[in-house]
Amino acid sequence: MDEVEFMRGRVYGADHDTPGPRPGRAYAQLVGGPLDGLLLDVTDLAEDERARGVTLATEIGRYGAGGRSLYGPRTGDPRRFDWRGDMP
Repeated sequence: MDEVEFMRGRVYGADHDTPGPRPGRAYAQLVGGPLDGLLLDVTDLAEDERARGVTLATEIGRYGAGGRSLYGPRTGDPRRFDWRGDMP
C-alpha cells in the first residue's frame, strides 16, 4: 500500500488507533495537494473560520518538515476544502 492509499479515509491529525471519522462530528474532504483524500474535522470551526480556510502542518508538502498546506472551502460545496498551496 503506498502512502497516498494509506492516508485515504483517515482524518487529518487523528490518533493512529482511531484513524477514521467519528459519529457526531462534521468533516470536510481535503482535495488536491499533499493531504488529498484526508478528512478534516470541522465540527468546532465557526462559520467565519471555515470561510477563511485552514493552514495545516504537513511533512509531505513542498517544504517538508515544518511546512504547511493551505486549504479553503470549495465554492458551492463547503464539504470539500481545495488545496491552495504550500508555505514554509
